[in-house]
Amino acid sequence: MFSLHGSGLGGGIAIGRAHRLAPQLLDVAHYRIEQHRVGAELVRIDCAIVDSRQALETLTENLPSSAPAEARALIDIHLMLLEDELFVQGARAIVTEQGWNAEWAVATRAQELAEQFDEFEDLYMRERGRDVRQVAERLLKSLSGTSAQVSGAGAESPIFVAEDISPADLLAMRNGIGFAIDLGGTTSHAAILARSLQVPTVVGLGCARELIRDDDWVILDADAGVVIVAPDEEVLAQYRTLQAEGLLVKDKLKRLTNVPAVTVDGVGVELLANIELPGEAESAREMGADGVGLFRSEFLFMNRPDLPDEDEQFEAYRDVVVAMRGKPVTIRTLDAGADKPIAAMKAIHSANPALGRRAIRLSLAEPEIFLVQLRAMLRAGRFGRVRILLPMLAHGHEVDQSLRLIEQAREQLRDRRVAFAEHVEVGGMIEIPAAALSADYFAGRLDFMAIGTNDLAQYTLAIDRDDYAVAALYDPYHPAVLRLIAGTIRAANKRRRQVSVCGEFAGEPEATALLLGMGLRQFSMHPASLLRIKREVLHADAGKLAVRVARLLRADDPIRARAMRERLTDPERQ
Repeated sequence: MFSLHGSGLGGGIAIGRAHRLAPQLLDVAHYRIEQHRVGAELVRIDCAIVDSRQALETLTENLPSSAPAEARALIDIHLMLLEDELFVQGARAIVTEQGWNAEWAVATRAQELAEQFDEFEDLYMRERGRDVRQVAERLLKSLSGTSAQVSGAGAESPIFVAEDISPADLLAMRNGIGFAIDLGGTTSHAAILARSLQVPTVVGLGCARELIRDDDWVILDADAGVVIVAPDEEVLAQYRTLQAEGLLVKDKLKRLTNVPAVTVDGVGVELLANIELPGEAESAREMGADGVGLFRSEFLFMNRPDLPDEDEQFEAYRDVVVAMRGKPVTIRTLDAGADKPIAAMKAIHSANPALGRRAIRLSLAEPEIFLVQLRAMLRAGRFGRVRILLPMLAHGHEVDQSLRLIEQAREQLRDRRVAFAEHVEVGGMIEIPAAALSADYFAGRLDFMAIGTNDLAQYTLAIDRDDYAVAALYDPYHPAVLRLIAGTIRAANKRRRQVSVCGEFAGEPEATALLLGMGLRQFSMHPASLLRIKREVLHADAGKLAVRVARLLRADDPIRARAMRERLTDPERQ
């Protein structure tokens, strides 16, 4: 018996036999072709694209009514990649110019594009490289004639063990009761879908496929992020009991969907959803979200040689606003830059991309592109309550310039006689220490603030949590990080400005009492976490927590602070 550790996506505990899936990237044949065969190789690529497109479209048409709203959107991303000129035409050019066979050309071009994503500082954008690899793998299977094979045909209800998995394959493997995946993080498209489906899944295991054998008994604890291989009878019995208890808890959580999030001492709390694709808005509303606290707009700009025009952006934003039926939708302006290059924008080399021209800095440096996005947001505001969120603020002049450009966007729409929302709230992301330490200043200039705890912790501790060499030192509960969060909340409350936490911290039940005690009344998280956080809110006493958290924030020793945090919700240990 041994255990593996990764990032759990929730969904409870799964117990079953392992079934290993073949590696995503095939060991393709490499050979040169004669000139007279170039045309035939190009036809093979075209046929593989048609075959792959038909398979994805068939999967979309056959989606069950119970499939989450974002399932179709995630498949559409892979369909778009099959039409992507940078990918497809690049592979065709390799065949024509280099004389390589189709498999070699497709694999090479996919690797080139994926490596560009691998260089991104942002985890979310790095995950997009996996989409390219997954589409390439589908094409390679078609070229090899294996695309019709069904994966996991062995055990009736296996736990699939894979190096990686695409959203389409995850949907196709409906007999799977759980997934143990070596690659990826919590923002991959497969992770998004697994959370929505509430299928127990653990990602980032690193070597599960090498160590686990077919038909091994496996316990997959997707809440703790642990995979136990070949457990003995005592451990199996223990986890079967925990599994049964978890199912009962899940049923109870569903009953909270329409229950207002109010603490035992009568303090109301708003629970918002973070979404990455328009299709996720519907599931967020169905989970009882009070609105969208963070709608990432980057998906519109990635995997394409051109920039999305105003109408395309407007339609995407409008769809989310309409789906939320009057509830607020906070759209973050383009968070890209040196660490997340956009193919249609001039790349700027930076020795340290995390500290370079990115986020609001890039938007202000490219005002024409920024104005297109702002006009689209203002137009979408006619259909509901839209809020504009500016990422990575550090200076007051960034707020001034942004407000001037928003007014310029209004003037341009007036000149064109295009209907739009005359007033939208404008807020800022507090995600670097300078902004947190200047929170009172920003609270006086903005309508609302959103704390991005992921970046705030990384910049405060000078630790990249995705760098395995130092990842163990990443600690969002570090006293310095907690004080920055608490200071920002305090400044916003003093100025009577709404403030939310929209990093992963907001979706951790262990952090709920802590944030409530700091005075936070607005949480924004992945929709799958909403009901668990609501349960914590309903059992909390905000008044008592405020006193206890004030004492905790005075602690400098991380170990002592952790002990105090663990006692927050345990009256007997006060």
